[in-house]
Parts: sequence; C-alpha cells; structure tokens
Amino acid sequence: MESKSRYINKIKSIFPQYFNKNTLLNVIYFSGGTLLFIIGVILYGIIINIREIPLEEAMRLKGFTKLNNTSILIERKNYSLSLYEDTVLIKTYRANFGRNIISPKCRKGDNATPVGEYNICSIDTTNKYHKFLRLNYPNITDAGEALKKGIITQKQYDQLSFEFYYSDCPDTMTELGGDIGIQGIGEYNIIFKNLPFVYNWTDGSISVSNEDIDEIYSIVKRGTKVVIK
Repeated sequence: MESKSRYINKIKSIFPQYFNKNTLLNVIYFSGGTLLFIIGVILYGIIINIREIPLEEAMRLKGFTKLNNTSILIERKNYSLSLYEDTVLIKTYRANFGRNIISPKCRKGDNATPVGEYNICSIDTTNKYHKFLRLNYPNITDAGEALKKGIITQKQYDQLSFEFYYSDCPDTMTELGGDIGIQGIGEYNIIFKNLPFVYNWTDGSISVSNEDIDEIYSIVKRGTKVVIK
C-alpha cells in the first residue's frame, strides 16, 4: 500500500497545475470570503428578527389589550401575512409560499398557494411544522372554477359543495388537492427564519417562523377569516 505522501505526490504529478501556491491561496481566499458572506447574511437576518416587536406590544401601540374580531390578509406579491382587528392593522409578518409562485393553486400537486377567501377550519398543535392552521380549501369558488375547466366532475363538485357548507374542512382526496394552511417551519426554524430573503419552499401552504405562528395561534380560532391575494 502506498504511503500518504507518495499518494499525494502521485496526484500532484498528474494534476500539477492545481498544486501551486497561488492556487492554494485563491482557494483559501474564496472559501473564506464565501464563509464570511454566509455569516453576514445570517447575522443580517438575525438583526431583522430582533427588531420585530412582539404581538402584545403591537396591540398596545394600536390601543388594544385583547383582539375579538381578528382576520388575516395574506399578500403573495409582498410575501406578507397581516393581522387585523376589524379594519385596524395590528401586525405584519414575513411569509413564504408554495414553490410554484406563477399561478394560484388549481389542482393537486401543483405546489401553488391558493388565492381567495377562506376560513381556518381546524388547528393542529402537534404538526411537524410546529403548528398548522388548516384552511377550508378548496372553497366553493375553487370547486366552481375546477368544474368549468373539467378538472372535477359534477358529482365531485356536488360533494365539495356539501362539505364546504356542512363540514369543517373539505376532503383532501380530490383532484384539487388540499391540506393547505398557515404553518410554522418546524425543526429547521433556526435556519430559515434568519434568512433575510424570500425562500418559497412549501407544497402550497403559507409558512411563517415558529415564533410567528405561536403569536398567530394565540389570537385566532376556528372560523377566523383568511383572505389570500
């Protein structure tokens, strides 16, 4: 078996152009610069999060000690989720969406976020994404559009209509997909919440940090109105 030094010398003899002082220094500088850039990006993201005021303080600044008529406005173009009390904006959070940002959700597996008016139909505090506020997608408008486009049959439309009016959450086993909601990040929260840029990574749900979903969870309930634009 060749010794380690003989092996390295053999590699050098094959690729001599890659083993000179200048190349080594360039590799070190490049690696160091990349590492510093990554650290800088993360630190910038941490500073942004530190500057965010807690929900209780945001409420106090708007003159509220309790929220009784909360609604949520989600704007895909602004990557934001805003909490309202009646018509008063209380606080805005940064949000990420489905990997497909070109068009609204219309079928199963398109990785897009739906657009329309929904309600929170169930709340899961044991979800792998920390907390999950499921929306009643597809709504009656989604089902109607899908029927027009031939994505679902009349029978499927009738079933979705019945579930929309008489069930808390519609069936997810349709051609329109489902299980869409507002969620946290989960176990990778410490990484993704500190990114100072938008990273759309979900299958169609709206994602905020674990800390943000905790605040949202504290003031919403089943039936809370959610508008996605």
